[in-house]
Amino acid sequence: MASTRDIRRRIKSVKNTRQITKAMELVAASKMKKAQQVALGGAPYAALMANVLAAISRGIEESAHPFLVQREVKNRGILLITTDKGLCGPLNANLFKLVTEVKTPAKFYSIGRKGTQFLARTKRTMVADFQVHDRVPFNEVKVASQFMVKEYLEGAIDTIEVIYPRFKNTLVQESIVRPILPLKSLKEFLDQFRKPEAAKDDDDREILFEPNVSEVLNALLPFYVDHQIHQIALSAKASEHSARMVAMKTAKDNATELLGDLTLEYNKARQAAITQEILEIAAAQFSAA
Repeated sequence: MASTRDIRRRIKSVKNTRQITKAMELVAASKMKKAQQVALGGAPYAALMANVLAAISRGIEESAHPFLVQREVKNRGILLITTDKGLCGPLNANLFKLVTEVKTPAKFYSIGRKGTQFLARTKRTMVADFQVHDRVPFNEVKVASQFMVKEYLEGAIDTIEVIYPRFKNTLVQESIVRPILPLKSLKEFLDQFRKPEAAKDDDDREILFEPNVSEVLNALLPFYVDHQIHQIALSAKASEHSARMVAMKTAKDNATELLGDLTLEYNKARQAAITQEILEIAAAQFSAA
């Protein structure tokens, strides 16, 4: 049995660990709530833009836009969104598993230090990595999305896909591959953001666009793709904080359980030491008598 001094040291160490993990859990919970509110706050804006694009789509031929042209896939373009820091459970490991399942030729782009390190370590073709701060500002995400769109239009890549952790709820983050371009159809793309009742009750009024419908679509659709990737990045950030909160809560609970076991072990060791001292005193008195 370990000495009482060693057990006290372990108890002190576990208490410090529990205090740290509890603080990290509270910080992650606060950040998760803010990130979730920001992600949900963009939904009405996306729905309004979808209605505008739906009105535009009635006046053009979809095949006229390069985002809607289906072509042979020679090189996939994949944006990997991971965390900058660890201590978030299996979140990044699940994303890396999806990357390893990519067997076709692909070029990778990265947001997040962990993903950049993984792509470099596994010697995959990484074209660029982008730095996005914890608040996930639109201007920083737009740099990544516009760079990939430029590569797509130039023919360097034939798809734009995103591997990221989709936030479902506090306990569940689903690692998925989300296709962005090419769009199968403009209607299918817009239905992702419009409410069912909005899709049924399309505005049938005649709307005039200046300078013309094609020019407005060419300006709005790339911006809409930027906004979609930004929403994905916000969802990934909410998933990160949620996963870290759950991981820190689990670590705190494990520390509490270990602390109880160590306290019990300490009490047993202390009781054994006291019993041993009593026996030694009684034996000494018996010998003196």
